[in-house]
Amino acid sequence: MSDMKILFVSLGCDKNLVDSEVMLGMLAEQGYSFTEDEEQADIVVVNTCCFINDAKEESIQSILEMAERKKTGKLKLLIVTGCLAQRYREEIQEEIPEVDAILGTTAIDKIADVIKELTGGTHHNYFEDINAPCSPKQAKRVVTTGGYYAYLKIAEGCDKHCTYCIIPKVRGNYRSVPMERLLKEASELAESGVKELILVAQETTLYGVDLYGKKSLPELLHRLCEIPELEWIRILYCYPEEITDELIQTIKSEDKVCNYLDIPIQHGSDAVLRRMGRKTSQQELKEMIAKLRSEIPDICLRTTLITGFPGETEEDYEELYRFVNEMEFDRLGVFTYSQEEDTPAAAMEDQIPEEVKEQRRGELMELQQAIAFEKAESAVGRTMTAMIEGRIVEDGVCIARTYMDAPNVDGYVFIDTDRDLMSGTFVKVKITGSNEYDLIGEMCDESAE
Repeated sequence: MSDMKILFVSLGCDKNLVDSEVMLGMLAEQGYSFTEDEEQADIVVVNTCCFINDAKEESIQSILEMAERKKTGKLKLLIVTGCLAQRYREEIQEEIPEVDAILGTTAIDKIADVIKELTGGTHHNYFEDINAPCSPKQAKRVVTTGGYYAYLKIAEGCDKHCTYCIIPKVRGNYRSVPMERLLKEASELAESGVKELILVAQETTLYGVDLYGKKSLPELLHRLCEIPELEWIRILYCYPEEITDELIQTIKSEDKVCNYLDIPIQHGSDAVLRRMGRKTSQQELKEMIAKLRSEIPDICLRTTLITGFPGETEEDYEELYRFVNEMEFDRLGVFTYSQEEDTPAAAMEDQIPEEVKEQRRGELMELQQAIAFEKAESAVGRTMTAMIEGRIVEDGVCIARTYMDAPNVDGYVFIDTDRDLMSGTFVKVKITGSNEYDLIGEMCDESAE
């Protein structure tokens, strides 16, 4: 046990956040205490991201800020983990000598050992095989999302090798987490008050293929639905070509599984999709979206796109624009292409100027904004179940989310009510209006609980 206080800086995606929560759990078991105030921190762990340039810069900036604190003597130990640590370990060691230890993406279970070694005066970096199987055991996580929703990481790595993506090089091949471990973890989260479980991986749809010889996401969903305390189960990051009829029927038939799918498609032009190394054509995407909407009429579809991929012509972009206009996705995010070293796309000819990428991104977001505002307006009159997220006392409203809204990326419902409702409570709400991406509602007489 140590009286030293640890601050965690968790950057990047929700999958990285799960790793941070696992490390917090391991350290909590060893009796360490934590702080969110960097002034009070004796030890800082920066869990980094390097997926795109902006993420990389944020990670480097965070490390440098903490390195400056170390020079003043206020901070005793600085540890770097995560994707940037895996990818640039030599550069970090050479250029930021204030960093005391570096852990690779498959070595996070060594966090307590590293701190023990460092406080004892020895120094050790840990990098293990990035294709190491996911352990059947895991420490009890410290949930940092507020307690009523949590992410469940069901797999590590990726086998897709899209030409723009560095993930296979820093996270390894696709490895599913054993189902028994996931069920145990989900039960522990539910017992601690989690009502909404959000399934994440680089790709969730291939879950189980490596361990069980078949796509086992439907079976996992059925078994998670048996956990009584869970109310909602949400699935993110489903590659369209891997969505099976069995998965669609599972979403349709299981009440706890939200009628919501995040399907990252990245583009709508066949020429660009081929250069990206994607496995679908525009026609196949249209057919999958039509099937999902036909089978599950109230399904909410989120996607992400990339503008300015190398060689994206004006015609390619116009095709993407028409595709977005026709598909009318419920939720959509657009990123400009980020030229990542050591990826095939970085070496491609016809790299697109930044201003063109940004202009195309802006036009797509403007188009999507009109679609999203119209969809929000069309929800007026519906009665929906919503989960309370918090309260704005001075405005006399509660903030909530419906099944159509994943935390931190989608919109909210603002409920006009004097009732002081606990976060995590499910209520029935009549939608009375919309404000851009958000909905406005009032409580129905009967709460959902």
